[in-house]
Amino acid sequence: MSPAPAVDDLYKLRHSLAHVMAQAVLKLWPDTLITIGPPIDNGCYYDFLFAQTISEDDFPKIEKEMKKIIHQKQTFRCDTLNVVDAKKFWKGLKQKFKVELIEDLVKNENIETVTHYANIGPKGEEAFVDLCRGGHVENFGEIPVDCFKIMSMAGAYWRGDEKREQLTRLYLAAFPTKAELEGHLTMLEEARRRDHRKVGRELDLFTFSELVGPGLPLWTPRGTMLRHLLDQYVWELRSAKGYQRVTIPHITKKELYETSGHWQKFANELFHVTTREGHEFAMKPMNCPHHTQIYACQQRSYRDLPQRYAETTACYRDEQTGELHGLSRVRGFTQDDAHVFCRQIHVKDEILAIWEIVDTFYATVGFGKLRVRLSLHDPAAPEKYLGTPAMWKKAETSLREIAVDRKADFFESPGEAAFYGPKVDFITKDSIGREWQVATIQLDINMPERFDLFCIDESGEKERIVMVHAAIMGSLERFLSIYIEHTAGLFPLWLAPVQAALIPVAEPHEAYAAEITEMLKKEGIRAITLPHQDSLGKRIREGETQKIPYLLVVGEKEMEAQSVAVRNVKTKKQVVVTVKEFLEKLKTDVSGRKLEASIG
Repeated sequence: MSPAPAVDDLYKLRHSLAHVMAQAVLKLWPDTLITIGPPIDNGCYYDFLFAQTISEDDFPKIEKEMKKIIHQKQTFRCDTLNVVDAKKFWKGLKQKFKVELIEDLVKNENIETVTHYANIGPKGEEAFVDLCRGGHVENFGEIPVDCFKIMSMAGAYWRGDEKREQLTRLYLAAFPTKAELEGHLTMLEEARRRDHRKVGRELDLFTFSELVGPGLPLWTPRGTMLRHLLDQYVWELRSAKGYQRVTIPHITKKELYETSGHWQKFANELFHVTTREGHEFAMKPMNCPHHTQIYACQQRSYRDLPQRYAETTACYRDEQTGELHGLSRVRGFTQDDAHVFCRQIHVKDEILAIWEIVDTFYATVGFGKLRVRLSLHDPAAPEKYLGTPAMWKKAETSLREIAVDRKADFFESPGEAAFYGPKVDFITKDSIGREWQVATIQLDINMPERFDLFCIDESGEKERIVMVHAAIMGSLERFLSIYIEHTAGLFPLWLAPVQAALIPVAEPHEAYAAEITEMLKKEGIRAITLPHQDSLGKRIREGETQKIPYLLVVGEKEMEAQSVAVRNVKTKKQVVVTVKEFLEKLKTDVSGRKLEASIG
């Protein structure tokens, strides 16, 4: 069993609390089977097989027992056992999952010994033992009793296999101090308020249907407008860089993905289609193999390069039902995908052009400065990737040099590369402090080889080309799950599905409200009227709930002055301007894609 990796104090705290939680659970329910309990972002979790049903009502009871254990100031003792004795130990405790873990370690790592970490009580007794590589606090007394909280429970299949036992996973939030825990809990409460599933339902942006199936979102007119406006902006930015639109089908023969390498690595994640004649097809999970065939349909000279293809199109992946989550994890999604087919000498300029698009887009929609992750391959696991070590070294060096030249805020992450090449992944922070990976640029050194893509060089010889993959939003569904929560549904004026709502004070003012509504529509403004049937206050609240940027209240004074009382929903300020002035400022803000509306 390999030694524990070097870990920091926070890792040790969270790892230790996973053991404390498991000890507490066994004290309360001694016949529970235990499995694994790793540290994760914001805390840890532990998977259990309970002999009885537990619920969230049991969380305080577990936490109380955990605090008792911590107050005892138990310590850890590390014991090294040969695998025979270790298996005998766990069989004696009837903990079958631990036995299976040891057998897997023997099979996969060819180990002869394993380590046990025992929680030693105040009288020197073994209070709890776990199979573990280590990384713990010296003494439980180091753990503040007010720095953790059990957050939730979920189902989890043992080893991620739906044919195996379904376990109960308990998630624990853990931080060095009470203040940091409370800050995290406050952030989670704000996240619940902003949950894109809740906001999307309130704003009538998208829905799901049991008849259509889980993970297959249906977009309403308002949601479709939002998608269209974002995608149109991405296309404007790409068009200015010389991209051309292409269109491909939604299915393909199996052979295309066998050639690309996707079939060998992802066959189980594809939707398979068999024709009446017995031919095997798949719903496309990505677009790059199709795009290679557009490039390959004719011989290309070096003078024809770069070829830049862009398309926004649906893709499909057979995700497990338990992993689906709103828009962020779906079975049917839409990619704003682009591929550049170019010579090696073009790579730097092409990547920098995409980088400029990414920076411009995310600044315009209201995200702050982007961090960059250079996602590299893991040299210790070459079987996960296509291509030779020399090819990977050359590609990764190219990306690193570009990041340095760009003076980017970047860090390197081995093991995060795509199986066909390294990536530049862009990371943003949303309005409540959560980090998300958004855009990506991928340098593909393998697909041109597998599809034999080349150009004819200046000497009339074949020259192997390279591919650059570029996604600005990536999956529109996933991007919008992030963006809806970032804005809490209060989109910039140019993106708002409804930009203005006319609110007549009473029935005599409805004709004037309708006249302005129609005038705004003719000028390309998305406007509606909220008629007088309900009270004025209720209609203003309805407009605010719908996150309509401008609410235009019109009564007798406004009719006489040909003006509108403009209520800015974001600032809550109200000003009276002429209809002409309102329209001019509105059109200027929309055409300039301004983040902040200039009226009110």
